[in-house]
Amino acid sequence: MKEEHSHDSAVQPEAYRWAAVMALPLRLVVGWTYFSAFWRRLVLENKLIPDDPGYIGVKFNHFLPNALGIKPVIEYLVTHPSELWWFMVAFTIIEFLVGLMLMLGLLTRLASVGVFCLALGILLGSGWLGTTCLDEWQIGILGMCAGLLLFLTGGGSCSLDGRLSKLPCCARRSSLFAWVGSGPLPLGYGRMARVSIWGAVFMMLVTLGTNQFFHGGVWGPLHNKSVKPLLEVSGASLSGQELRFNVFRTEGVDTYGSFLVRIRLTDGQGNTLWKMEADQLSALPPSAMENAYLAKVKPGAFGLVVPLGARAGVTLPAALSAVPEGPLSVVLTDVSGKEWSAPVRKAGGV
Repeated sequence: MKEEHSHDSAVQPEAYRWAAVMALPLRLVVGWTYFSAFWRRLVLENKLIPDDPGYIGVKFNHFLPNALGIKPVIEYLVTHPSELWWFMVAFTIIEFLVGLMLMLGLLTRLASVGVFCLALGILLGSGWLGTTCLDEWQIGILGMCAGLLLFLTGGGSCSLDGRLSKLPCCARRSSLFAWVGSGPLPLGYGRMARVSIWGAVFMMLVTLGTNQFFHGGVWGPLHNKSVKPLLEVSGASLSGQELRFNVFRTEGVDTYGSFLVRIRLTDGQGNTLWKMEADQLSALPPSAMENAYLAKVKPGAFGLVVPLGARAGVTLPAALSAVPEGPLSVVLTDVSGKEWSAPVRKAGGV
């Protein structure tokens, strides 16, 4: 006679054991991806030294221009370097613990919640980055899915949780241990099915929504903000013998700066009234740039380097014999030939 199960019947322990064993490759690989963040930053190389070129805090600054929902948090941290350092240390320790616990299968479900939250942070902060593929978006969204799935399966027999569940202290609190560790959850088949289905619906909505927001991947023209540099120029003014403007790099490759090789002052007809070439820009003193964030605009070997996420007020010596009537503009030229401009306000006028 065929056995039938009601929707309220408990999911059999064997089902959890099978599911956990089948999810073992995912648990080990995802665990390593988070554990390896600690391994790279502190063991293979120390990336938590603020003054070093490889400081991870600068990478965090790169997330700022197009982050989703957490931009004020990122901006606060990159303008408070000491607090950013503590945040980076805490984030690295959490990644270490979550990754190690997941690989060992120790408190697997608690670790999977950590994976979900870390991946969500990666998705919201850096989901728009990726020069050839949608790299950071894929890492974030797949990490969230992995965290959800591993929460449902637990660690099973191939985990420390499987050993701990046999101890008297865990056996007496089997329901609590199931929620933070592994083993059958105290949910009937019907509830478990609803949790899985609604979890899948939620993840699809997040996937489609963020794919569209960051890359236009669902509807409308595709866009990738990690390919070409984009500079926002604002607040330009000409006073006395000084030209001042604000520059903020919001797009482009995060591992490579925008290189300004020429800055010009033009009149309403586009005629050049004054300019600085690459060799002059590279000789500017650091005091000419008033940087707001950790990523800094600075002189380079062949011009002015503007990293992704850098914002600065730039003051240049602009000696003009006479200021002409009519509108003026400041024009910034990248080594690629791309140009950005902004109107210039004259001293005592508009």
